[in-house]
Amino acid sequence: MRRTTRCLLAALLLGVLVACRSSETGSEGPWFIDVASETGLAFTHQSTRTDDYSYPEVIGSGVALFDSDNDGDLDVFLVQGRPGAATLEAKELRSRLFRNDLESGATGPRLRFVDVTEQSGLSVSGHGMGVAAGDYDNNGCVDLYVTSLERNWLMRNDCRGSFADVSAESGAQDSGWSVSAGFVDFDRDGWLDLFVGHYLTWTPALNTPCYGSSGRRVYCAPKVYRAQQSRLYRNNRNGTFADVTSAAGLATQFGPALGVSTADFDGDGWMDLYVANDGEENQLWINRRDGTFVNRALLAGVALGPSGEAKAGMGVDAADFDEDGDEDLVVTNLTGEGMDLYVNDGHGTFVNGGAAAGIGHRSLPYTGFGVGWLDVDNDGRLDLLAVNGAVQVQDRAEALAKAGDPRNLGQRQLLFRNLGDGRFGEVTAQGGPALNMRDASRGAAFGDVDNDGDTDVVVSNNMGRAQLLLNVTGQRHHWVGVRVVGPNGSDSLGARVAIMPASEPTRWRRARADGSYASASDPRVLVGLGTLSGLVRVRVQWPDGRVEQWSGVPADRYTTLGEGSGEKP
Repeated sequence: MRRTTRCLLAALLLGVLVACRSSETGSEGPWFIDVASETGLAFTHQSTRTDDYSYPEVIGSGVALFDSDNDGDLDVFLVQGRPGAATLEAKELRSRLFRNDLESGATGPRLRFVDVTEQSGLSVSGHGMGVAAGDYDNNGCVDLYVTSLERNWLMRNDCRGSFADVSAESGAQDSGWSVSAGFVDFDRDGWLDLFVGHYLTWTPALNTPCYGSSGRRVYCAPKVYRAQQSRLYRNNRNGTFADVTSAAGLATQFGPALGVSTADFDGDGWMDLYVANDGEENQLWINRRDGTFVNRALLAGVALGPSGEAKAGMGVDAADFDEDGDEDLVVTNLTGEGMDLYVNDGHGTFVNGGAAAGIGHRSLPYTGFGVGWLDVDNDGRLDLLAVNGAVQVQDRAEALAKAGDPRNLGQRQLLFRNLGDGRFGEVTAQGGPALNMRDASRGAAFGDVDNDGDTDVVVSNNMGRAQLLLNVTGQRHHWVGVRVVGPNGSDSLGARVAIMPASEPTRWRRARADGSYASASDPRVLVGLGTLSGLVRVRVQWPDGRVEQWSGVPADRYTTLGEGSGEKP
């Protein structure tokens, strides 16, 4: 079905009016439309917004896109903050799970979300921050790790639609202020380990008065508080974890961690860790393949900004945007600092190419949080979306105060299109009104919510309603979708996937759920094919180093590839 027809049908089914791109006339409409309200994804993030500018108010929170019930579509888990309104009902004070009741029909997919928080048992309270997703116990179902200001929750999925809090007995409960976390098999034993990024030591009693240049009260900078030690937990393969932070060498250096990304940055087949710190040097923990890590961020060129300055690193994502077979990095920062684009040379050494790529100066006016590589239009090249929101009262404060919003933190989003020559063009305007709304955006999870072959985005906004940004431009090109699973049927996080279409360059992707900011994304690999269709060749490098190949994977649909079912290349 042509993309224009699909877009119009989607608009009719969702009850919204959108303008659609027409390849015949060259006219353009928005590339994304926000359909959260129309599809039942009704969630509003709450925060205290106290008179004493309580520091955690502006930090959270995140969102997860994951298949909670193994029915083949992505459900949504949204992390709640700490509401200040005592009149809210108890059920509204918790994080929420929305089941995706996606229906397929002759006219296309129908999206509908149902709040199943209570019956699922996934009712997490407290001042929530972030979420990580992965099958830690290898039972074939995705579990969640939820971070917060006070303590963290490991919620085990029993594969029957219910989750149980196993935080204490698993040994991964963890206390302190955590934001981003990620499941990663760092020792290649087939079981997911867990990295938890810790932020600052803060309590209401420690909240410090801070003031701006005008003498007005503001939120403090992170340097006012002491950074907490992040944690690495090794999976014991029996439902429990062991804290190996010190044994692995990660206790030697740490900062106020906000963003976490796991990937094989030096190309040796073992997963490494990248941590974006707020106002301090970032860390690149290179896996030594013996259970220990070494921080090579400074030597690798990813610890600081281009002028040698520590930036307010928040969101982070890794992918091969320049199609040379290695993992590059993007990091979002504070207003006035600009995003950093670290280009990998293939051996774990990077060059900061943000300015040359055209994203550094374009992002200077924005404070970036969630960020992700995605192929918006399925032309085969990875584009870039960053969601933004200030952490301090902006210059428009006086006018906004008169409008009844004296502490507005809203900023628009940034969408960059990959031009194929190492440069990016900003196309936020083409993204549509949904990207140009001014919100205090924080978490962003990326995935194909309606299973139509393009990447959608769920955005969590601080003190605002969640957005479901439905992609309505990707269908003008062909695509191939791959889910790579291990022997137990779980997503093989960390597996590298090479898509090798005829007469086109090989495109490497990684099955991952981490990255962005405090969020978990669709682990399936989705690659645009442009005008190509038919069968493509796919090669998978599994986390244990084994390589397999499939020669007849069809385009324009999702195919599950199980470890051990392919051929030797």
